Amino acid sequence: MNKEHVAALFSHLEQGDGAGFFAHVADDVDWTVMGTHPLAGHYRSKQEFFAATFEKLHKVLPEGTRLSTQNILIDGDWAIVELRSMATARDGMRFDNRYCWLCRFQGETIVEVRAYLDSWLVGELFRRNPVGARGSATA
Repeated sequence: MNKEHVAALFSHLEQGDGAGFFAHVADDVDWTVMGTHPLAGHYRSKQEFFAATFEKLHKVLPEGTRLSTQNILIDGDWAIVELRSMATARDGMRFDNRYCWLCRFQGETIVEVRAYLDSWLVGELFRRNPVGARGSATA
C-alpha cells in the first residue's frame, strides 16, 4: 500500500463509484464514525456501516455527494485521508463537509476506519431534513 494506491482507491468516491471503493473494504471492517450526530457509531461490518450512513445520507441528499481527496499521508499500514464533500440537501441546505479518515490496511484492503467530520453540520442536515423512524424521508 502506497500513496498512489490510496489515491486510486479514493478516486472511486470522487467519481461517484461507491461500489468501486467498497470493493476494497473488508466485509468485517471495523468502522467508527466519531461524534454525536445521527451518523455517529461503531460499525462492525461494511453492510452495517453502509446502512447507517450512506443509505441515510441518500435520503436527505437526493443528488448524492461526491467526495474529493484533499491530502493523503501514509505511515506503515495506515493512511490518513482528508476529504471534502459538496452536496445540496432536500431543503436546499448546502452540505459542504470536511472529513479525516484514518484507514488501516491489510494488503490492499481497508480493515479499520476512524472517521472524523463536522458533527454539528451533520446534525443540522438531519434536523432540517428529518428521516422517519423506518428510514423513509418525511415530508
